[in-house]
Amino acid sequence: MKRISLLFLTLATGLLAACSSDKTMYLYVGTYSDGFYAYEFDCNQGQIISQGSFPEAPGALAKAPMNNPSYLTAFGSYVYAVSEMPDSTASVHAWQFNGKTFHSLGSQPTGLPDYCEDPCYVATDGDRLAVANYSGGTLAVYHLLDDGGISSLDTLVVSRAGGPDMQRQAKPHVHCATFTPDGKYLLFSEFSADAIGLLVIDGELGSVETAAELPADFGPRHLLFDAEGSHLYVIGELSGDVAVFDYADGALTCKQIVKADTVNARGAADIHLSPDGKFLYASLRLQNDGIAIFRVAANGTLTPAGYQQTGIHPRNFNITPDGRWMLVCCRDDNAIEIYRRDRADGSLTDTGQRITLSRPVFVGW
Repeated sequence: MKRISLLFLTLATGLLAACSSDKTMYLYVGTYSDGFYAYEFDCNQGQIISQGSFPEAPGALAKAPMNNPSYLTAFGSYVYAVSEMPDSTASVHAWQFNGKTFHSLGSQPTGLPDYCEDPCYVATDGDRLAVANYSGGTLAVYHLLDDGGISSLDTLVVSRAGGPDMQRQAKPHVHCATFTPDGKYLLFSEFSADAIGLLVIDGELGSVETAAELPADFGPRHLLFDAEGSHLYVIGELSGDVAVFDYADGALTCKQIVKADTVNARGAADIHLSPDGKFLYASLRLQNDGIAIFRVAANGTLTPAGYQQTGIHPRNFNITPDGRWMLVCCRDDNAIEIYRRDRADGSLTDTGQRITLSRPVFVGW
């Protein structure tokens, strides 16, 4: 692990509208294109409020120009976006959104030369920023400045290989990073090592260790805590499985592994819980593209509850905070599909509403 010392600074925050029965909310959409967009979303109608003048993204309210902003995270009025580039131009950008336009707060490289390529995930706890570099095989950590900008690189953790897939696991890959709810650790998916890594962040950044080993050929992609912080869900891109862990003070105990991809497409992508925590959803690509639905028991375990076919290559998706709508990024259909969600049984119904733009790969708020 390479480390650079840095002073601790605090992030100034702002507020964005949350989705309720009588409100609109700002919707952020990342792409494999030349920028990401903000939309205003009508929570009653389940559709965007058309405005703006972007011919490539009809209805968008604002655009932040940058290369391949494939994953974003928002904190108050600040939005952090990775530029998923396969070379030393890979970077993470800070933006501030005022409801009408994006203002750039600068950017930083996502690591060191040969260890920064293809950043694909970014997360923040309000004090630090974590970036997962897929091709670079590293986890990059920064502090946030008091104006919302990003410090120079603080810590770079190099992941491991070792999985059995000689094509996809031959080199180290990191696909996700998440801060633990207790604020003590940063977990990251070691895709090529079939493991979950742990970086100590309680106080000064510290040691790196393996938090959990997963079955060979699992290919851990995204990590997700429940609202209570007592369970961690991990989706395997290669295996198409979802692993359920109990979590307590940095310790992970696997209690269940359940199949999401029943056709062995080896393209599982994203996972999200419903706001009430009663259902978990997983997106699956390459074959039988769609969303697997699971009911969540009181102890965190999963039971299959259905499957919803979607458009082509549903890489990322999200559920509105009121639980009524699911938006699915169908990258190769150049559209985001909008589904009505039944909060009682978890099922999805296609509304026929679409947000049309080139290669959408992230949706969030």
